[in-house]
Amino acid sequence: MTVRTPTRPPGTGVLRRAAARRDTGAAIPRRTVPWAQRLRRDYPLALMVAPAVILLLLFVYVPLLGNVIAFMDYQPYIPILQSPWAGLSNFTALFTDAAFWAAVVNTLEITAIQLVLFFPVPIALALLIHSLVWPWLRAVVQSVLYLPHFLSWVIVVGFFQQSLGSAGIINRWLRELDIHTINILAEPSTFKLLLSAQVIWKDAGWGTIIFLAALAAIDDSLYEAAAIDGAGAWGRFWHVTLPGIRPIIVLLLILRLGDALSVGFEQIILQRSAVGPGAAEVLDTYVYYHGVIDGNWSTGIAAGLIKGLVGLVLILAANKAAHMLGEQGVYAKS
Repeated sequence: MTVRTPTRPPGTGVLRRAAARRDTGAAIPRRTVPWAQRLRRDYPLALMVAPAVILLLLFVYVPLLGNVIAFMDYQPYIPILQSPWAGLSNFTALFTDAAFWAAVVNTLEITAIQLVLFFPVPIALALLIHSLVWPWLRAVVQSVLYLPHFLSWVIVVGFFQQSLGSAGIINRWLRELDIHTINILAEPSTFKLLLSAQVIWKDAGWGTIIFLAALAAIDDSLYEAAAIDGAGAWGRFWHVTLPGIRPIIVLLLILRLGDALSVGFEQIILQRSAVGPGAAEVLDTYVYYHGVIDGNWSTGIAAGLIKGLVGLVLILAANKAAHMLGEQGVYAKS
């Protein structure tokens, strides 16, 4: 009598060993592909991304080497390596300059105001557009809201001057009614609020694109299940909509904090003369006027370097806070 041993499908032992490793918590060894083999396999993708990488290197990373000017007494008419070294004297002069600290305070105030007033507006607009029933109405509203983004700041500032300036439409109406007029564009006390209003009018519609994409990715069955469970409109928003767009909100908030010290050079410099440097001087305009116009190149580079380092610290801190809240942030938790 012949006894046949039962055969097992090929690979069963491998699967069993992998399952045993998972049960015991042992790491499953990963097969590493040599770099040359990966390059031969993915060379079409590498060729496609090569122009963008080259442009990034030439116009972003190579110019970073110029930050060495912050530690030199730079003279623009001689080779850079022949400029004498100044150590930290440029930073010392910067920290003892009252105009620099005034620019820092104005920058932080404008950033805080725009973060509170501007950041929620694209979210609210995206929720409003997403709730529209008729597709044609949704398309019309999107087009109207997106249009100001494609206008330059020269046109936007000119539009506000024609509306709110001393010779604008509103003041002409007030004169006709024999009412006291006010030049809002030349009022230093409300200048920061004016900047935020201009940013909202110009870019809020464009910012809704990302949030609309995040809302479109939420499964409709989640809303149906929440409605069956008795959740109202607010409950569906709190338990379905908000968790669905929360990763995008956290990501954009982190990126906004990293760019917190850049508050619109072109927008501000077009209106700086109307309100004076006391209300309109920010770090970017400080670097331009004190560094470029006055010829203090090294001091201007030092101010820009400090701004970049502070932005990096803000990104790292905000990303760490996102990890603590359970979100991925800009990069995954290591």
